[in-house]
Amino acid sequence: MEFFSSVMQSALNFLSSLFVFAIGVLVLVLICFFVADVMQTRDAVRRNYPVIGRFRYLFSTLGEFFRQYFFAMDREEMPFNRAEREWVYKSSQGADNTIAFGSTRNLTVPGTAIFVNCPFPTLEEDALAAPPLVIGPYCRTPYEARSIINISAMSFGAISKPAVLALSMGAKMAGCWLNTGEGGLSPYHLEGGCDIVFQIGTAKYGVRGEDGGLNDERLREVAGHEQVRMIEIKLSQGAKPGKGGILPAAKVTPEIASIRGIEAGKDSISPNRHPEIDNIPELLEFIGHVREVSGKPTGFKAVIGGYGWLEKLCEAIQAAGIERAPDFITVDSGDGGTGAAPMPLMDNVGLPVKESLPIVVDILTRYGLRDRIRVIASGKLVTPAEVAWAYCAGADFVNSARGFMFALGCIQALKCNKNTCPTGITTHDRRLQHGLDPEEKSVRVRNFVEKMRYGTGLIAHSCGVPDPRSLRRYHCRIVQDGARSKPLDVLHPLVEVLPQYRAQTSDPT
Repeated sequence: MEFFSSVMQSALNFLSSLFVFAIGVLVLVLICFFVADVMQTRDAVRRNYPVIGRFRYLFSTLGEFFRQYFFAMDREEMPFNRAEREWVYKSSQGADNTIAFGSTRNLTVPGTAIFVNCPFPTLEEDALAAPPLVIGPYCRTPYEARSIINISAMSFGAISKPAVLALSMGAKMAGCWLNTGEGGLSPYHLEGGCDIVFQIGTAKYGVRGEDGGLNDERLREVAGHEQVRMIEIKLSQGAKPGKGGILPAAKVTPEIASIRGIEAGKDSISPNRHPEIDNIPELLEFIGHVREVSGKPTGFKAVIGGYGWLEKLCEAIQAAGIERAPDFITVDSGDGGTGAAPMPLMDNVGLPVKESLPIVVDILTRYGLRDRIRVIASGKLVTPAEVAWAYCAGADFVNSARGFMFALGCIQALKCNKNTCPTGITTHDRRLQHGLDPEEKSVRVRNFVEKMRYGTGLIAHSCGVPDPRSLRRYHCRIVQDGARSKPLDVLHPLVEVLPQYRAQTSDPT
């Protein structure tokens, strides 16, 4: 008993000494912080309020997490609120994503889409899958594309190896395409066996020569893969129109550098436009050259700001012959996403897709090119309602990037540009990537596609049409100021083909 008491007393003495030591270390650290704060001149808050002023930065850093989990309401967050994210999470998990007790969304906010249900909806037995559409009828290898929702451009480098693998395998299971983004074609894009859209960015990653220009031999090599079904030339991107891609040095691993054809360990910054393309004739020439070399349907991706150039493009196409037209145009939204972009461009440059998509469709219609040039809509379209709106506005296909990131498990931590993504999606830290299992996440990708098709189909059937591609502008109303809505075909009246182009056909099939 005395021995036990002796041991306990020794332990208490040790703990007491340890506590006093810890307090002493803490006091010493605080004194050091105090001296450092008083002596420094860069930060006025820390200089005037030494030690205490440091908590301001701690709370600012933690604030975004507290807002997300404790304070923000379901419909308040940006760029995607909790309700939107939860719908994607549940859909990708194959869980029940129905809700109870009414909508939590304020349906009187200007810009809200309200779909016009008919008294006699389409019966389930009369519902149809959206019909396939041919892209690139004049090229050597046209592409018959079926899926109404596809995976938008995300480069290997911007996202991780397991993320690319999951998307590739999931796209194969879902029967949709996967856009490589401007970072080149990696083995992981091909591994899943899905259809690939290869994107050529301004730096020509993956198909660049030593001078940084397009290398035809490398383009032939890329296009030689049977899975590569189309080539997309990126003129501009949603979150940063007028600026090239940005890949921080921490993400430029030797493998990524090899795939892109650049130097490892250095920031990778693309030019803000293709040096070869300075006007409409050069754009058509570049598209034609890429299509001839690759044999694949070739189009371009752009954020729409000024749109007079699109009319000049259509005039040039009609003058040169519709076979020289781009096979598709991807309309990206000014509020699109990216891993890293300057705030002035992300916040204030480029039209949102809600405004630009109808403009593009109407211009193509006016010049008799609507059937020749397919239109792909992209930008914050992550729920069936947004996809259905795009089809009402006139899209042929819809792409989503951030929707699929949520399907992979993205928690909107806003760390995409720091190589510290906690879910392993946008980081090349092996420890963080370990949490992303491609096999499991590929199933979530497939589930998300299927739920998007199902939900968009529900809206189409409620409006009385058999499939989403049968939706028209009169099926949708947009809420205006004063909580009154107007039909989309009143806000964007359907245009007629100009008389001089009516006799011309734009569909060789």
